[in-house]
Amino acid sequence: MPDLYLVRHGRSQWNELNLFTGWHDVDLVKEGEDEAKAAGELLADIDLRILHTSLLTRAIRTANIALLEAGRSWLPVQRTWRLNERHYGDLTGKDKKETAERFGMNQLMEWRRSYDVPPPPLADDSPYSPKSDPRYQDLAPGTVPATECLKDVVARVRPYLQDTIKEDLLRVGAKGGSVLVVAHGNSIRALRMIIEEITPAHISELEVPTGIPFHYALDKELRVTDSGYLGDPAAAAAAAEAVGRQAG
Repeated sequence: MPDLYLVRHGRSQWNELNLFTGWHDVDLVKEGEDEAKAAGELLADIDLRILHTSLLTRAIRTANIALLEAGRSWLPVQRTWRLNERHYGDLTGKDKKETAERFGMNQLMEWRRSYDVPPPPLADDSPYSPKSDPRYQDLAPGTVPATECLKDVVARVRPYLQDTIKEDLLRVGAKGGSVLVVAHGNSIRALRMIIEEITPAHISELEVPTGIPFHYALDKELRVTDSGYLGDPAAAAAAAEAVGRQAG
């Protein structure tokens, strides 16, 4: 039976500043490094066989710290833009609380948590635009977005889950091993939406805490047989609630 573990990166520099981050590349703060280390402690007894991450530093560093703590720094790694955070468009770099005050909480929450309403697009000449970033230089023209809603993230995550992660789950799961994915709040929400068959009407209720591994026991069709956060469930619930309050 395959096992899958999902970890949202630890607290980052722009989490600390309460800014919309998206595809902009920022590092972890000390608290985020500590969260990554704690995640590694929780994963230490798991027979992890392969790691999948996004192309963003905060996810890569979280994975590196966690695996060092778990004694699994040697794991083979696959990285993909498909696991990147949602692109927040013109909200990138803006303060969440100030955005709520400017546009109203209803508009902010529509941008943040609606399934199919993206924020305004980011201009190509913005200093936050990823379109000239070398990590995306080999992607097909038009692949790098200027903004995304969660529906867009689901669309790019789904083929990676079905074609790559599922193949690894079946391969290592047959030998008793597990797969680890370290990504971002919205790419993990997209994965969970697909795996758990969460509807668009209910996905807005799902908040993903930083640095706490979420475990799935799955059958070969990726149907869930058991799931839950590692460690203290109350601590995970409190951390998820804190994420939901970030807009003030």
